[in-house]
Amino acid sequence: MIYDVIIIGGSFAGLSAAMQLVRAQRKVLVIDANSPRNRFAKASHGVFGLDGKSPAEIRDIGLSQLRAYPTFELWEASVEGLEQCDVGFSVLTHADQEAKGLRVILASGIRDRLPEIEGVDECWGESVVHCPYCHGYELRNQNLGVLATTEMSLHQAAMIPDWGATTFFTQGQFEPEGDMASLLERRGVVIERTPIVRVVHAEKQIQAVVLADGREVPLGGLYVGPQIEMNTPLIERLGLAMQETPMGNVVKVDEMKESSVKGLFVAGDLSNPMQSGTLAVASGMFAGIYAHRSLIF
Repeated sequence: MIYDVIIIGGSFAGLSAAMQLVRAQRKVLVIDANSPRNRFAKASHGVFGLDGKSPAEIRDIGLSQLRAYPTFELWEASVEGLEQCDVGFSVLTHADQEAKGLRVILASGIRDRLPEIEGVDECWGESVVHCPYCHGYELRNQNLGVLATTEMSLHQAAMIPDWGATTFFTQGQFEPEGDMASLLERRGVVIERTPIVRVVHAEKQIQAVVLADGREVPLGGLYVGPQIEMNTPLIERLGLAMQETPMGNVVKVDEMKESSVKGLFVAGDLSNPMQSGTLAVASGMFAGIYAHRSLIF
């Protein structure tokens, strides 16, 4: 069978794209290894109508709705190969399953590369987090910290006081200056220049951070902007054009969500400079619509 669209990745973006296409009566194959970036979080917040449900619950809801459409198919597998062929694209899974599609939507997500500080990994997605809109309400009204990883951490430090008293840990690298220093002062942000060397925690709940000079700073939550990495070698193999962001590179797409390879669309965190569950859903919707339009026009 030749599918109209093969979607690689079956989390928020990929399933959102699939919904648009099956409702247009197109033959859609989703291939998903079910290892999403958001698997470390107990709940997804800020997703309209689904606030507080776990990422796995949201995926199950999406799949149950998609299975009501006869043109939908799911393979639970990881993709090992993707190349252009006579009809469009050929996809090969780790189980040697092969499928061909006229179009491909790449929605396989990204990986977070966290600072190498003891305890950060263990609390990630619970009390060490990256997005105040996703997790801020649950961490509200406590002592909060922002661990500087890029210049954007300064902007995050200016936001976090809306959720709790905030300390900005410069790690000795990102010193507030000029207008930003004035803004942080007005917002009541405490500047701590001694680096964090360890996170003290119990059952994924941060209790304090230990500084290089031995001091402990009590915290109920720590915000960290991770560096991002591509979750698949397919992007490099295909030679897709990339776009630089403060957190790392994402795939460059045009206003139709099409990559530098014609017929290959990219959705979700792979191409979104700003990332959240809701933005992934929206990105997937656009990719699905534009992939459908490309089959017509």
